[in-house]
Amino acid sequence: MLRIKKIDLYIIKNFITVFFAVFFICLFVFIMQFLWMNIDDLVGKGLSISLLSEFFFYSSITLVPMSLPLAILLASLMTFGSFGEKLELLALKSAGISLFRIMAPLLFLIVFFSVGAFFFSNNVLPIAQQKLWTLIFSLRHKSPELEIPTGEFYSQINGFNIYVRSKDHKKKLLKNVMIYDFSNGFNNATVMTADSAKILSTEDKKNLVFILFDGESFENLKKQTLSDKGNVPYRRESFKKKEILIDFDSNFNRMDESLMQGQHVSKNIVRLENDIDSAKIAKDSLINEYCKKIETKTYLKNIDRDLLVDSSLLVNTNYNHDTLFYSLSKNKMERATKKAINSVEIFLNETKYNNSIISENQRFITRHSVEWYKKFTLSFACIIFFFIGSPLGAIIRKGGLGVPVVISVILFIIYYIIDNMGKKMATESIWSVWFGMWFSSIVLLPLGIFLTYKAANDSELFNTENWIIRFEKAKKELKKIKNIIHGKFLNNRRCNKGF
Repeated sequence: MLRIKKIDLYIIKNFITVFFAVFFICLFVFIMQFLWMNIDDLVGKGLSISLLSEFFFYSSITLVPMSLPLAILLASLMTFGSFGEKLELLALKSAGISLFRIMAPLLFLIVFFSVGAFFFSNNVLPIAQQKLWTLIFSLRHKSPELEIPTGEFYSQINGFNIYVRSKDHKKKLLKNVMIYDFSNGFNNATVMTADSAKILSTEDKKNLVFILFDGESFENLKKQTLSDKGNVPYRRESFKKKEILIDFDSNFNRMDESLMQGQHVSKNIVRLENDIDSAKIAKDSLINEYCKKIETKTYLKNIDRDLLVDSSLLVNTNYNHDTLFYSLSKNKMERATKKAINSVEIFLNETKYNNSIISENQRFITRHSVEWYKKFTLSFACIIFFFIGSPLGAIIRKGGLGVPVVISVILFIIYYIIDNMGKKMATESIWSVWFGMWFSSIVLLPLGIFLTYKAANDSELFNTENWIIRFEKAKKELKKIKNIIHGKFLNNRRCNKGF
């Protein structure tokens, strides 16, 4: 009994060592991918180290749900592949220990990870996503760091294009400067040229001061004249020194985090359930109210009584619409037709408006339902990947970072494609939400069961020699069948000739 416990500790120790190494590698790769996707929001903004550290910290937390299943798959595959390569797995089976018993301590550990992943996605992940997206939206609204290049136009200041031919770094001057001011529109542009210029920032860092030396300015005065003639007046000014104040807020202004609290990614299960129930009640009440309004809609109430030749037709319950219409004169028929068309257009616009409200309510419910199911699918994916990686490692019997990495990446890409397809189908209401979110698990679960069954029965599923032998046997059988068919064809041909 004590010996089995030592084996369990040995298996867990090998798995944990590989798991944490692989997990941080996967997390680093996904962080680099996320950084590349948001590189435009970071580059050229003059961000401090603290802001960049905050961005990487929150992004790493939000990428844990993607890194964890892949790390479990790769770690279990490498661990059992190493056991098989070193013949340790064979020794354990020879001692009468089944594969399920060998997997038991790791299964307990994976279940623990899965439960932890659920609480992580429910309690930690919403807070991290709220802070991360608040930070990203704040970075997107931050003005870029002022770094005017030489030999090309700089257009990062709204309403201005600036061209600088060269720079004097010792005196901190820009040489041969040309400024196009489009703040009043393209047709009312102001052009300024200067031999040199200096740029200063105000103390509050919300404005830039351009100090121009020895230059000229050309201003279009079209907006100041009322003349419709083709000639457009302009004003030319020569100056020794001129200062221009430009709005350029280079401070980092963080958005209020409360603005993100209403988003589905910032809610835990309790809030998601409450918001889904409230949205369903609001949607049902809106539909019921609209249906009652349609049922009680009587268009005859909108008919002017002065259009009728005989108003007693309204009292008569056995009237016919055609009779009522043809009882009118020609002018009144036209008026009645126009009134009917207006009523239909009003009703159609009202229907489109109510339909848009109901559709938006349904999208709200769908997005929140998708987020609700994601809390559970992450934990289940960890268990499925363990039952794929462990038996697969026992079958291929290859450790290290070679074959296991290739197989793990291929399987994870398949899982990622299937999972995103199911999520998209669920979000667009093509599939039901539960089916779309569990679709990847439904597809991969049979694979895990199949591989576990094959590994438990010592199947040589990936033995190349075995597959070559089977291929040669199939090739010989096909050759025999081909010879038999060819022989029958020749016999039939001889018989036909003899006849």
